Amino acid sequence: MTGWRLGVIGGSGLYDIEGLDERQWNDIASPWGKPSDAVLTGVLNGVPLAFLPRHGRDHRLAPSAINARANIDVLKRASCSDILSVSAVGSLQEHLPPGAFVLADQFIDRTRLRPSSFFGEGLVAHVSLADPVCPRLSGIVAAAGEHAGISIATKATYLAMEGPQFSTRAESKLYRSWGCDVIGMTAMPEARLAREAELPYSALCMVTDYDCWRSETADVDVTDILAVMGRNVAMARDVIGALAPFLAAPRTPSPIDTCLDTAIITAPEHWERDLAAKLDAVCARRFAIA
Repeated sequence: MTGWRLGVIGGSGLYDIEGLDERQWNDIASPWGKPSDAVLTGVLNGVPLAFLPRHGRDHRLAPSAINARANIDVLKRASCSDILSVSAVGSLQEHLPPGAFVLADQFIDRTRLRPSSFFGEGLVAHVSLADPVCPRLSGIVAAAGEHAGISIATKATYLAMEGPQFSTRAESKLYRSWGCDVIGMTAMPEARLAREAELPYSALCMVTDYDCWRSETADVDVTDILAVMGRNVAMARDVIGALAPFLAAPRTPSPIDTCLDTAIITAPEHWERDLAAKLDAVCARRFAIA
């Protein structure tokens, strides 16, 4: 093995990974509560992989009900080295039509009902999130897409909204004025938590619609979204299947792997015991050197 163990979080429509050898669904407990589902582990074209369906295999979880802390925690417990997020999004720009794929590289977080950190009173940490995705992993995903014959744009600002309703027209136009490119409901606080868990993160976004800013097209409709989503998910599976050759080389360390070294502010002798116990997986490496 090369040190890569890719965690894939599947969004709407992506509830399983086909072609896995040694596949097994594993119930992994988390001190942060119940994750979205069991974790599917296996080997895809020689690469160890762990897959978690973000909404559950039966899509029973609305965006606000997803326990992102538990999801990231169980992927850390599954020994993932990196995380690829796959999600459906609406487009806020003409150049990203329904059916397009794009790798988000920045986020604006407008969620408000979701815990956004593993840390808190008694054990305080401040990770850098200036560049919230891993450029190496995003580059690998873009190369895999090209290999699979799927064009993937490589820069986009993702507006994360609370949902579950879609945007008002005024909101959609406001987000465009901010320079946002796509809009979705699940990448935050997921990306924040992945960084706190020292897991390099990449966000592959599948465009399903134009949101509601565009007067030339109909407003967002779930029926139309599902039709586009089916085609997008098939291509997303092709991208994931094409990753193996690009993960064949040994995984060299990433600065994200050790970002907690300078992020935890509370001195070890003052760590709150119960919170530290819950962080046993997220902070395993950092606690070992404390």
